[in-house]
Amino acid sequence: MAQTHPFFSPASHGFVRVAAATPVVHIADPKANAAEHVALIEQAAARGCDLIVFPELSLSGYAIDDLLMQDALLDAAEAALLRVAEATAEAGVVAVVGVPLRLGEALYNTAAVMQGGIILGVVPKTYLPNYREYYEKRWFQPGGDLLADLESFELGGEAVPFGGDLLFEAEDRPGFVFGVEICEDYWAPMPPSIRQSLAGARILLNLSASNVLVGKSRNRAMLCSAQSARTMSAYVFSASGWGESTTDLAWDGQSTIHELGALLADNERFSMENHLTVVDVDVAMLGAERRRTGTFGDCARRELEGHEYQTVMFEAGERDQGALIRPLDRFPFVPDDPERLDQDCYEAFNIQVQGLMRRLEAAGLEKVVIGVSGGLDSTQALLVACRAFDRLELPRSNILAYTMPGFATSDGTKSNAWALMTALGVSAAEVDIRPTAELMLKEMDHPFSRGEAVHDITFENVQAGLRTDYLFRLANQNGGLVIGTGDLSELALGWATYGVGDQMSHYNVNSGVAKTLIRHLIRWVAEREDVGGQAAPTLQAILKTEITPELVPPRDGKVQSTEATVGPYPLNDFFLFHITRFGMAPSKVAYLAYEAWKDRTKGEWPLGTPEDEKVEYDLATIRHWLRKFLIRFFQTSQFKRSAMPNGPKVVTGGSLSPRGDWRAPSDATAQVWLDELDANVPDGGQI
Repeated sequence: MAQTHPFFSPASHGFVRVAAATPVVHIADPKANAAEHVALIEQAAARGCDLIVFPELSLSGYAIDDLLMQDALLDAAEAALLRVAEATAEAGVVAVVGVPLRLGEALYNTAAVMQGGIILGVVPKTYLPNYREYYEKRWFQPGGDLLADLESFELGGEAVPFGGDLLFEAEDRPGFVFGVEICEDYWAPMPPSIRQSLAGARILLNLSASNVLVGKSRNRAMLCSAQSARTMSAYVFSASGWGESTTDLAWDGQSTIHELGALLADNERFSMENHLTVVDVDVAMLGAERRRTGTFGDCARRELEGHEYQTVMFEAGERDQGALIRPLDRFPFVPDDPERLDQDCYEAFNIQVQGLMRRLEAAGLEKVVIGVSGGLDSTQALLVACRAFDRLELPRSNILAYTMPGFATSDGTKSNAWALMTALGVSAAEVDIRPTAELMLKEMDHPFSRGEAVHDITFENVQAGLRTDYLFRLANQNGGLVIGTGDLSELALGWATYGVGDQMSHYNVNSGVAKTLIRHLIRWVAEREDVGGQAAPTLQAILKTEITPELVPPRDGKVQSTEATVGPYPLNDFFLFHITRFGMAPSKVAYLAYEAWKDRTKGEWPLGTPEDEKVEYDLATIRHWLRKFLIRFFQTSQFKRSAMPNGPKVVTGGSLSPRGDWRAPSDATAQVWLDELDANVPDGGQI
């Protein structure tokens, strides 16, 4: 069925499709170069691109030296520019090309911006390199001080804005605002794009020639990454490639597109063919990030004083873009790249360890108490405790670990708990909570005490509360500190028994770690002899165990499933990240989740993900669980987070502490988020 609903369009969610073009260069042949440009613009239009950027002096060629002083060449370049502008009339794409242009008695190295068959404006290069292999001041004048409202310029008989103070904005696409700089500009200590971003540009373009040297591609990528992170922008870089003169230099045609410091797309360098590097950048998210970061606004007020920018408006229009073109992690808290995953696990584990070490040192305590269920969270917390005690040079026997079987505890989880405690060399003991639970239920005159199979919330929380109560009293008895085990995902969902329950502890090492990351942390620790090597077989068994609170006896042979109640943790963690980190509307979260999870065969999976965990979700499933998440997160669970114990923030966008990232009223309603979801996310009949 054709997906015609606006929900399925990237543009509906604040994405702009950009392309970095790498054309074959024809030395000092603007007409031939124009033909290459037109072909690439047509390709970009066919792929639904909104914006395409070419390299520096792309219409003339960069390395042509004194040929730049030839009138015939300059005339041909202007004619080629007008030809390329004509091509944008039908394509609808905004094209930014490099061209040498005369203004009065001066020649400028410029970027011409065109769309709809007209030239919207021309931006001259601010900083001209004149060192080592560069001699640009021999031919060009610097144009950074030229102001578009003070200069008149004509191309093809039409007045065109020309100056270093130009920004370009789509009047029909909020946030689609871009600025332009040229090559050397971003090597300067204060690139023009800094102030362009402060003035509102969310996409920054760099038309570059930049000959290649050994190691230079890394430096370019580093600068692009840093600039996009510092300016909270998308940074699109396109350098000259095959065909440029190799009289004394060489060219690799590097193209990169970064956003908030992250690489979204790059190309194959040293290619001998025309090609595009295409990706969707999230201008809506960039705007939200700037609003969230007060430093950005403070800097804008300070640095823009005396620097006015002229904004050239245009209509971006609508086009069929199909599916989102963008790297999108199924697991925002767990990177797909193996090297980065290893680094993230190293940092996450050591943040947890150091947090606990500092708390023990500050409290003057040398013992901890922890409940070990044989599940993921308590396993991770116990591993953290072991490493912390090793680093503090305290015996692991000072870790007092208790397994506390209840009415639904299985032999499998209980045996895993004992095997884990034994392998890690901690002081292990068992406290059977059932006699005390039976007494409490009897004193309450609960139906279960009369032999009825009533397994309600009271039945569950009597057990959960008793476990925590025992741990606190055991900590009193032994002079220890109770380690919490509940994770970030459970805090988001309110999946914890409040007060005297698993919501409370003296210090919670897991409060900043999402459930999906805990799985990979346990795998990571299992491979390291210094912490969990001896326990590796048990850790692998725990990873294969169904996530369950084990508070209700099995029914029809099926154990109580947490995810059957609150939803799949991979989806919940996806929702949590995008809502708390970027404040995205539910419809956009649903769209991104759909793009990430609709096809299990597409995209990368984190290293070590078992095949049976490589699943997919349709839009109806995503919509169903997102609705439940919104109710639990915004409406029913905040009071538990308002009273949560201390614990370290571990991941970006991953703290729900009222003393940290997330402050919210405990008596709010989720209605505004539910209304937005219902209004903008289609059901099956609307597609």
